[in-house]
Amino acid sequence: MANIQDAPQGIDRAPDLRFPHAPPDWSRETAVEVARQEQLTLGDDHWAVVRGLQEFFARHEYGIINLRELHDALDEKFHHKGGMKYLYTLLPGGPIAQGCRLAGLKPPAGAIDLNFGSVA
Repeated sequence: MANIQDAPQGIDRAPDLRFPHAPPDWSRETAVEVARQEQLTLGDDHWAVVRGLQEFFARHEYGIINLRELHDALDEKFHHKGGMKYLYTLLPGGPIAQGCRLAGLKPPAGAIDLNFGSVA
């Protein structure tokens, strides 16, 4: 899987105004490539998850992300479509774990169990 850290350095990109909280080295093209590797076709709701995750991480200054708080925030944001149950249909690798990979973010502690797989 391509890592955001593997992206070419020194390339100045204009920030994507649709993703105001994106990490500096993230791009939609990177997310599309990650999605392709994970056999996902990104739609509007996938991008809404990416934006939501990037915003949530940006609002937590010290990078300490509480998994339960993030889970509840996503569940509330997509409640009108079915909450986490709906998000698992979009991101079968786990809305938080797979969503973070697409958003260029490090999943919070507990989102991935290497003995079991994605749990969140």
